[in-house]
Amino acid sequence: MDFPQPLTGGTLLRRYKRFFADVALDDGGEITAHCPNPGAMMGVSDPGSRVWLSRSDSPTRKLAHTLELIQVGEGLVGVNTMASNRLVHEALSAGGIAELAGYETIRREVPYGQASRVDFVLDHPDRPPAYVEVKNVTVMRQASLAEFPDCVSLRASSHVRELAAVAQSGQRAVVLFLVQRTDCSAFSVAADIDPKFAAALSAAVGQGVEVLAYACEMSTNSVAVAARLDWSA
Repeated sequence: MDFPQPLTGGTLLRRYKRFFADVALDDGGEITAHCPNPGAMMGVSDPGSRVWLSRSDSPTRKLAHTLELIQVGEGLVGVNTMASNRLVHEALSAGGIAELAGYETIRREVPYGQASRVDFVLDHPDRPPAYVEVKNVTVMRQASLAEFPDCVSLRASSHVRELAAVAQSGQRAVVLFLVQRTDCSAFSVAADIDPKFAAALSAAVGQGVEVLAYACEMSTNSVAVAARLDWSA
């Protein structure tokens, strides 16, 4: 995924009310940007961090800038959770996720379960459909180890229970953890942060749900799904 325009650099002053970030721009100005991340953003929202923002000229936007990337140490972190599905769709279309390659069609935001929507359904006439739920990952508390979630997520627990029902019905069900960091080589579930999610995922795996974790290649010009990561519960 290429950014359509060069990103604007700046320094994070504060992130607040989940969806707002005050940023001092490199050109000396100061703006409030949209922060498209409802999570805790543990370790990736420290004041003084180097950040990059995209800009929209849409007249319907209240905030023209969107927070996209934050530098943590020597690495980059993608904090725009809205980008994760675009990245995965791009990778699926190009056959870039080996475990999910070979399907003929990709459907997005498909209703299923009890009033839920799954991110993708992959179809092929000669095999059962694959239901794929994407989770964006940004937290790292131990060196090189990405973790999910960064706060209690009832929604994530509900999603994996819905996927377990899909797997039990004989269809394929997959949770894909997309690690938008350049400094991680493995993935784990943060059971201490959300034990109910960890238990729900473990039960879902026992019922046939597959777990995939993929890292991203990231720069201030583009982001793309890259290598598969080892994972542990």
